Amino acid sequence: MGILYVSDLDGTLLNTSASLSPYTIKTINGLVERGMLFTYATARSLSSASVAAKGLNPKIPVIVYNGAYIMEPATGKILASESFTKEERSYVERKLSGYRVSPVVYSFIKGRECVSWNLLQINEGKKRYFDNRQGDKRLRPVKNENQLYEGEAFYYTCTFQQELYRPEYWLEIMPRKATKYNGILKLKELWHCDKVISFGDSVNDIPMFQISDQCYAVENAVDSLKKLATGIIGNNDSDSVAKWLEENFRE
Repeated sequence: MGILYVSDLDGTLLNTSASLSPYTIKTINGLVERGMLFTYATARSLSSASVAAKGLNPKIPVIVYNGAYIMEPATGKILASESFTKEERSYVERKLSGYRVSPVVYSFIKGRECVSWNLLQINEGKKRYFDNRQGDKRLRPVKNENQLYEGEAFYYTCTFQQELYRPEYWLEIMPRKATKYNGILKLKELWHCDKVISFGDSVNDIPMFQISDQCYAVENAVDSLKKLATGIIGNNDSDSVAKWLEENFRE
């Protein structure tokens, strides 16, 4: 039995350049080598998270897509997942079509993870998103809405919800149980941990804080998360998570 340490990425472990400092990488990797069970829980895909957290070497699975998947970071093997039923996918797709909203669809098609979008329904937010992901083997542009919904979708996103570093808004639609709360519960059981210590900054970290024995909000976190926190640490540009871990981890 042990302690599971879990950090959000964007706005928490990552700095405002969406990257990790050499200090954070060296510190956390060193603590992992000493036996710390550290992982991250993020709304990013494993592909995107691996790029942003390049150099970080967690030795246990990571939680991605906001809890939809628990995956081995080195191999991409899926250890646990939450998905829509066929009926739920049909409902979401009917609603989006009814409101004439063309989403970005994350799905598995013949066993391959795909990110599909309609080339004829593009906007500035989508353009930027895909321009920054050129070379990503998951990308699957299509030319009609029927193709867009092929396969088994597990995540839909539309240009509404505000991104951390951009003015666009994105609306995300995910399975009800795809939360950091459930992802951490599963990982805690898989790794036989009896305690969770977490770090976050945003509203999607609230479920993670609710399942944690101790939870720390970075200084730049939203007020609603700070109210739930065990304590407030420095901001995400100050290596605050790594510094807390270095000062408080005990083998």
